[in-house]
Amino acid sequence: MKRLFAIILTLCLMLALCACTADEKNPTETGSGLPTAEEPVNAGTETGSGPNDTGTPVESRSASGRENDPSGEVPSFRIYSLKGPTSMGLVMLLKESIQGQSYNNYQPTMCTGADEVTAALMSGDADIALLPANAAATLYNKAGGFSVVAINTLGVLYVVENGESVQSIEDLAGKTVYLTGKGTTPEYALRYLLSAHGIEDQVTLEFKSEAQEVVSAMAENTAGIGVLPQPFVTAAMAQNEKLRIALDFNEEWAAVTQDSVLVTGVTVVRNEVLEQQKGAIDTFLKEAADGVQKVLSNPDQAAQIIEEMGIVAKAAIAQKALPFCGLTCITGPEMKSMLSGYLQTLYDQNPQAIGEAMPDEAFYYTGE
Repeated sequence: MKRLFAIILTLCLMLALCACTADEKNPTETGSGLPTAEEPVNAGTETGSGPNDTGTPVESRSASGRENDPSGEVPSFRIYSLKGPTSMGLVMLLKESIQGQSYNNYQPTMCTGADEVTAALMSGDADIALLPANAAATLYNKAGGFSVVAINTLGVLYVVENGESVQSIEDLAGKTVYLTGKGTTPEYALRYLLSAHGIEDQVTLEFKSEAQEVVSAMAENTAGIGVLPQPFVTAAMAQNEKLRIALDFNEEWAAVTQDSVLVTGVTVVRNEVLEQQKGAIDTFLKEAADGVQKVLSNPDQAAQIIEEMGIVAKAAIAQKALPFCGLTCITGPEMKSMLSGYLQTLYDQNPQAIGEAMPDEAFYYTGE
């Protein structure tokens, strides 16, 4: 009996070992779930060797960040961004990171408010952060510790109305304008345009806590005008077919100033990270620029990822909004020139908009 029991036990152990070996050769599929706004994702450190979404083999890419790390490990960066255009421009790169097809490893967290992003940056939880341009300047003047490496979005603001009464900025005189963002970019940009046309004291601004409240207010007061960012503009127009885009802030800004463009968002990196992993950050900028182009060139595919990430509820809305979201990745001296010009315009209008002072030279990382 004891001998029989020993034989059975041996057979069981052999079967268990075979099962383990089989599991190692054919691991269970865990999926490649995309990051959501509620849960940051560790994209892993697998490097992969398959083709990326555009069919270009990973091996053919240049300036690998891995080559800059003496340990041979893949550089890993925690990225904090806002749900909206800044995150939309990153989605193709983030997907590649999850699939092990990017040179660096990116661990994204998407937030609903800029205060969450700035808190993560100041605490050291964020290596890379995407912020409103004026918020970055204000935080830099207050605490420093980081540098702007890129402009990630240009103007995303639009005047929306229910009707045909607004054909120019001057047509806002005598009207009520609903908007979000008191003390932030929407207010400063609108006040600048109104002031440039001499009608700032003729327009009533009524602030709401979120974009949906602006849409609701316009539904109650059909004579009201709304200022909304993309992709909320497209979503609002899908809800109410009578709404139309009356004015594009980019065009209106360009019409009244020759020294700047309207900048919405910038990408910043903590100086400690920039000093220790400059090569990998340079690689990130190349990957980010490439990623934006992939988003713009493949809007249907990008829109599906945007929906899966919870940035926009419906892919159809995201796809329609993408051409109007000002997605870009401007770096180097061009970034510095455009951003400093924009901040100077805000400073001349209201120094508090950028933290009471123009940022010094260390605010800008131009790759030099």
